[in-house]
Amino acid sequence: MKVIAWVVLLISLVLTAAYVANGLTSADELPWLNGWMAGPMLLISAVPTLFSVARMTSGMSLTGGVHRTFHGAPIGIGRVVGVTRTGLTVNDQPQLDIRLEIDTPDGHVLAGTARQLVDLTDLAVVRVGATLPVRYLPDGRAALATDASPGELQAALDQVQLAQGLVTPQQLHISRAGVDAQAVVLAMVPTGEVRHDRSMVTLTLRVTRPDRAMFDVTQQKALPAGAIGQLQPGAVVRVKYLPHDESEVVVLTQYAP
Repeated sequence: MKVIAWVVLLISLVLTAAYVANGLTSADELPWLNGWMAGPMLLISAVPTLFSVARMTSGMSLTGGVHRTFHGAPIGIGRVVGVTRTGLTVNDQPQLDIRLEIDTPDGHVLAGTARQLVDLTDLAVVRVGATLPVRYLPDGRAALATDASPGELQAALDQVQLAQGLVTPQQLHISRAGVDAQAVVLAMVPTGEVRHDRSMVTLTLRVTRPDRAMFDVTQQKALPAGAIGQLQPGAVVRVKYLPHDESEVVVLTQYAP
């Protein structure tokens, strides 16, 4: 957009120069009413608008993808702390300034802002308190990581949780190398502790092995709010465990922002 604005500015300056030269040298009765008038009209009306739009869309893709500025940028988990409209709308999609607190894979928290075009059907997702995967730059600029593969997103989430102490290296190993199984929630008792905005609970599960034999396991988990409803007593959940060590399992819940 900025390139287009500069091109239009250059064209309008050339046309304006031709307009002035024609007005000063023409022998017509109305020398200033000529075809070169388009130059100053562009200079007065179109150019300021184009530069304003270019400024508002800086670092943002108008196609809904991720701007090249963020290609290869690290992925963090952003918590939405504020949402405001910029006033720009493209194809009925409002542009939002999404203020974020970004948890990075190295354990830091970065204040950032993602300027994003958001489809009207997705506005409910971009709300205060929601968590969103984002690509971020050191200066605080961010963009929703819509270009990332599921594997990239999972790896980023794993690293953030590991840095926060929400998961252990052993749990990550289980999630990657463990055996898939089903389990029934026998009990879920909140401990009253809150860790990184997550509720600590004591979870008791009855796991069914692939050979249909069963074993019980009780462990403490830090659960996000979106997972609480999925782990009520009686619920059937997917888990992973190591056959040679059934003392710990990893519960696989659906992501809820």
